This record gives sequence, C-alpha cells and structure tokens, in this order.
Amino acid sequence: MKSMNEKTIINADRSYRLAEQKAVEYFNSLADQHAGETYVPTLTKDFESWKSNHIHRRSLLSFFTNKKKPSQKDYHRYIGWLDMTGKLEPYLDRSISYIFMRDMGKALDSPETKQRIQSVVNGLKKDLTTKQADNDDVFSMAKLYRKAQRNGIESTLIWVTEKLKTITANIPEGMDAEEAQRKLIKIIAGLVMQEIEELGDEVAPEEKSTRLDTTIRLGYAYGLTYPFIDDLLDSNVLSEQERNQYSELIRVTLVTGAVPELGEWTGKNRNLMLFIHSELKAAFEFIKENQPEEEWRAFLEQAYVFFKSQEVDRVKNLANENYTNEELYVPVILKSSASRLIVRSIISAPEDEGIDNRTFYYGIYNQLADDFADMVDDREGGRVTPYTYYLEHHKKRPDLINPFELYWTVIANLIHQVYDSDPKTSDIILDRAINGLKRFKEKKGDKGYNEVMELFFSANPAFNQTIQQMVRKATDVDFFDKLLRDHMVSNLQKERKEREEFTEMTRMMRKEINDFLPISNGGSVSIMNEPIIEAANYSLISGGKRLRPIVTWFMGTEKYRLDKAAILPLLKSLEYMHTASLIYDDLPAQDNADLRRGNPTLHEAYNTAVAELTGLFLTQKAVEEQASLETFDAKLVLQLIHYSASVTAEMCRGQAMDLKTKEEPLTLEQLNQMCFYKTGLGFEAALIMPAILAGTDELEKQALKKFARHAGIAFQIKDDLLDVDGDQELLGKSPNRDSKNNNSTFVSVLGQEGAKKEMWEHYCLGMEILQELKQENPFLKHVLNYLVHRDY
Repeated sequence: MKSMNEKTIINADRSYRLAEQKAVEYFNSLADQHAGETYVPTLTKDFESWKSNHIHRRSLLSFFTNKKKPSQKDYHRYIGWLDMTGKLEPYLDRSISYIFMRDMGKALDSPETKQRIQSVVNGLKKDLTTKQADNDDVFSMAKLYRKAQRNGIESTLIWVTEKLKTITANIPEGMDAEEAQRKLIKIIAGLVMQEIEELGDEVAPEEKSTRLDTTIRLGYAYGLTYPFIDDLLDSNVLSEQERNQYSELIRVTLVTGAVPELGEWTGKNRNLMLFIHSELKAAFEFIKENQPEEEWRAFLEQAYVFFKSQEVDRVKNLANENYTNEELYVPVILKSSASRLIVRSIISAPEDEGIDNRTFYYGIYNQLADDFADMVDDREGGRVTPYTYYLEHHKKRPDLINPFELYWTVIANLIHQVYDSDPKTSDIILDRAINGLKRFKEKKGDKGYNEVMELFFSANPAFNQTIQQMVRKATDVDFFDKLLRDHMVSNLQKERKEREEFTEMTRMMRKEINDFLPISNGGSVSIMNEPIIEAANYSLISGGKRLRPIVTWFMGTEKYRLDKAAILPLLKSLEYMHTASLIYDDLPAQDNADLRRGNPTLHEAYNTAVAELTGLFLTQKAVEEQASLETFDAKLVLQLIHYSASVTAEMCRGQAMDLKTKEEPLTLEQLNQMCFYKTGLGFEAALIMPAILAGTDELEKQALKKFARHAGIAFQIKDDLLDVDGDQELLGKSPNRDSKNNNSTFVSVLGQEGAKKEMWEHYCLGMEILQELKQENPFLKHVLNYLVHRDY
C-alpha cells in the first residue's frame, strides 16, 4: 500500500502508552477499592439517603386519585402523565443533568452548569407540553425541518437526510441498517448539543447557523466511523484477510493524517469497500479542514487510542483462559473515555482539565452498564467483555474480578472521589443505576433477572438485598434519553414496516392496474380504430408509476369503503387522462421528447398525427369509463364528470402557459401556478374523485385539495431535480430535457439548493395538512415520502 511509507505526524505508540499508563493507574485504584469492598458500606449509606426521595408509602387516598402510570412505549401519553402528575420538570432535570455529566463532563455543583441545565429544561418542557406536541412525531422530517428553518440550517438538514438515506441503503447484509442510522443520529445530536453549550446565548444568529451547519457535518463525519469501522469490523461481513487489510488502512490513516488509496482489494467485498473508502475519505478530510493544527493532532491521537483499544479487544478469544484483569479492563477504560474526548477535539472545544478528567473517569461506568445489558448477545457472538469472560471462566479463575461488583465500585468512586460527594450527582448516578436494573429485569423477566443476580451478586447478600429493594420499590428513576431512544427505535421499526407494507401494496395495485389498463377493440375489425387502439396500448403498457389510480384505489376502498369493482372504471379513466397528457407533453411542438418510460415516445414510434389522435382518443375513453360508474348515484357521477372536465381544461391551461413562457424566466409564483395546473391537479383529481363518489363534505375536500397542491408541487420539483442529476436508466427518459428546451424550472429559477428547500417546504405543508385531516392510515404520508425520496 503506497501510503505505508508516508511520514507519520503523531507518535502513535507514545500516545497509546501514555493513555494506557493513566488507565492502568485508574484500574489499580478501582481494583484496590474492590478488594477492600469499601464500596459496600459507602453505597449502602448513600442508598439510605437516596431512598427517601424514591421509595414512598402510598396513602389510601392516592389509590383513588392517582391516574395509572402509562407504559413508556406510549411516548405522548407518558409525557402527558408526567406533566399531569407534576413529575415532568424533575424528570427532565434529572435527564438533562445526566447528559451534561456524561456527554459534556460537567460538574453539577457548578452555578453556571445549574443555570444552563435549568434553561434547557424550561425550553424542553415548553416544547413537550404545547398543544401540538401531542400529535407531533418528534422524529418526523416535517418537525425537524421546521426546527432547522428556525436556526437557518435547512440546507444542512436536507444534506444530512440525503446522506443518511445513502448510508442506510449501503449497509450490507449481516449489519443492522436501523441501528446504524440510530447511532449516526445520536452522534450528530451529541455534537450539536456540545456545540450549543460552547456557543452560549449571546451568539449572533448568522454565526450560530454557520457553526451548527459545520457541527452537523462534523457529527456525520465522525458518526460514520460507527457503522463503517466499529460495526463492520465487529461483524462477519469481511473475511479475516479483508478485516486485516482494512484495519491496517485505518491505522495508517490515523498515524499519517492522510487516507491511503484503497489499492488492490483482495476479497469479495470490493464494491462495498470502494463506497466506504470514498465516504470515509471525504468525512476524514472534512474533519481535517475544520481543525487547527494542534487540535488536529489531538484528534488523531485520541482517535488512535480509541481505535487501538478496540482492536486489542477485537482480537481477543473468549476461549483463552489466560487474560489478566488488567487486560480485560484497561481497554474498556481507554475506549469508553476516548470516544467522548474525541468529540471535544472535533468541535475544537477549549482545553479544560476538569472536563477531561471527569470524562476519563466516567467512561467505564457507562461501558460496564452497556456491557451488562448486552452480555447475552455478546457471549453468543463470541465477543470478549468483562462480563462474557467472567461468565465463561469464573469457576476456574477465582482471581477474576466480578465486573458487576466493579461496576458498583466505579459508582462509589465517581460519587465520592471524582464528584466530591455532591448530593445531586450522587442522586442521578444512583437513579441511573437502578433504572438500568429495572430495564434489564423488564427485558429478561423475573426468572432470568434473578439468575443473573445470583451469579453476579451472591458474594454480597446484604448489599444485594438493598439493591433489590430499590429495584422493586423505587420510583422516579426514568430518563428522557432512554425514552427518546426507545421511541426512535420504535419509530424506525414502525416506519420500516409501514414502508414495506406501502411498497408491497402499491406493487400489487400497480400489477393489477397494468392488467386491466389495455384497451380492447371490442371484437371490431374496423381499419379506422385499430391503429389508434394499438398506439394507445403502446403508451399505456410502457410502464409508469400508476400513482394516480393507486391513490384513488386506496382512498376509495380504504378511506371511503367503496367497492373496488365499482370504481374500476374510475381507475382506468385517471390513467387514460394522465397518459394522454404525457403524449401531448412529448410532442415536437411542445417538449419534443424522444424517450418516455424507457421507450421511444409515441410520436417517435408512430408519427405526430397518430400521437395527437391517440391523446384525444384517450381523453374520450376516460369520459366513457367515468360514465360507466353505474352503481353510484347519477347526480354524483355527473358531478364527477363535470369536475373531471374542468380539471382537464385547467391542465390544458397549464400546458399552454408552459408553451407561452418558453425561453422566458418565470417568477416563483408563476412557476408554482403553472406546476399546479400541470401536475398538482392530477393528484387532486385522484383524491377528489373518490371523495365525490363517497359524498364527502366540502370541508374535507378543501383540505384534500390543499394537500394535493403541495404534493403536486413537491412532485414537480423532484422531477426538476431528477432532470438535472437523475439516472437515465432509472428515469426512463433523457435527462437535461428542460435546459435543452429552455424551460423555466424550479432548478433554473432557484438553483438546486433553493429547489430542494422549496420541495421540503411543500412537503412540510402537505404533512401539516395531513395532521389536520387526522388520517388514521399512514398511506398518504408514505405517498408524500415517496414523492420526495424517489429516484425516478
């Protein structure tokens, strides 16, 4: 590999040795405290004070006045219950204080930290208790985009959304795409939180936007290492040879400060590694661009310590009986502290010895808690952690330190040695410990939980009894970050399930629609109509998204409970009208297109006269189909035909406007109007026609029209964007057609970035209207998602 000979810019071995020396000293101190069991009386006394705030006798009156606590799985109801019972503010204070301590290394007894925590709690409480919050999905793109707009970082959110989509699509089998996405979001959020704290309250809006933009991009760049380095190397995706080759490439990158070329990749995952190498190289270089030289070296040193400590653990074999306690715990101390210290170096936070020390000593507490929760999965995967190794070898190795006992030793050390016995810090650390055990018990059930406690806690029966009493009886130990994490995981799973159902439903609908669309000549052998029917069927069976009849099918059968067979003529009519509009749109006198749906356009395959007649034929077939809606009230059918005719007329106006303004620059208002006529009305018809047949009230129809307007414009903007950078094979038509024809588009008027903003604005407006409509089924939400995320 060429870069192996490049000059190193950090002394990697020295950096690791110094960090390791500090970790060894910390571990020896913990080991001494564990051997002397000083943590037992210390924490027993702490719990005596702690339980007065967490174990309460219930009065008889409370049984009648207290509303039952809802499950935390019901996010909105749980937040509402906390607010109603007066528990929300202390809940948020506990949660935010913990994050300030864990992620930012803050001391909770600092007046400045107390003030900042209170400010965050007040803002978060207000956000969670507004009327709208009950209906909002906290992770919805619409809500995130509105927040981004308030901070002037819409383009950044669009960029990171597109990046997350690309990364998720490239997570290989054998790895968890949802977990990768969650980790990336978590890392980005963590960096943003740190940056906001560094910014303070007095920063100018422009500077805040600029710094948040950079921080989000840095968070993404750093976050990529989790799926594409940590998770990939921990998985079975790469062969051993590929894993070694990749590890060496990472090591060289960190010691030289430059990413080597991938070179010749020996293994079956070359395409995957080309993608990963490209993404990580861009990410690494972005971090480098945004670091002063000294911070850059500090980043590389911390990153190397993090990487090497993981590699030390990664190559361990669970079957090896000879690892020492130091070999088991020192890498845990190193990687758990380095992962958080890296964040400070990435955002170029000023040096703070107190923060650095607290972060260093705190890391193992968090890591031991995570390893405890994951020990079953880790053992099944053959991974060496203090817990899995103890489970495997403790019977033959009485010298092994019990990791669960060391966990409590760490807690006692943090409370009294690192945080100087601060009461609030003690309260929050003990809250978190008991909450972790409660969650573990809920996950494993009483039997599984008791078996684990018997194994890890049998040497200290009195202390075990104290802890178990807290686990059974303590209240008010929940944390918002856990609630948010569970809600995010649940949302990602729900979204994936809904998306899969939507994809499958539309696939089946599309297949059935394709089967009944072709027009029969009804047994006629007339020379007059056969070429027209043949030409019509050529256009109809050339593929297509069938979006309009699919929307009508769903709204008709699922929303309004209309019979599918009864509305079949309506589905045909919508696609006939849409196909006719495409035929006219492609004509030489209009867009002069050569490809449509991957095939030559109709006038290219036949001739212009046949194309014009076929378009007219299909519009009349659409009216014929609508007139055959025999099972519906005649007045409703007449109303539908009248509406359909007016839509067709308005669409013609839109196309005429397009022709008239060729080579003329349009304003955004004119573009929106033209696009609504050309595209939005087609979506409107798909929603309004089944509503007419169902006799829906005018209020709902007006809301559906508003939704259709925004969905249609979002669709058109996406089309304009795809015309610039879409794949011809996927699009089924030639790209850059608009620029060749000198057409005004959202891209030509606003630029690509501005067009994306406008698209997401209409997306948000459409989603907000769906909230007003209170649609129980997420179908229209996924239609809108499809419109803006599609590749063709």
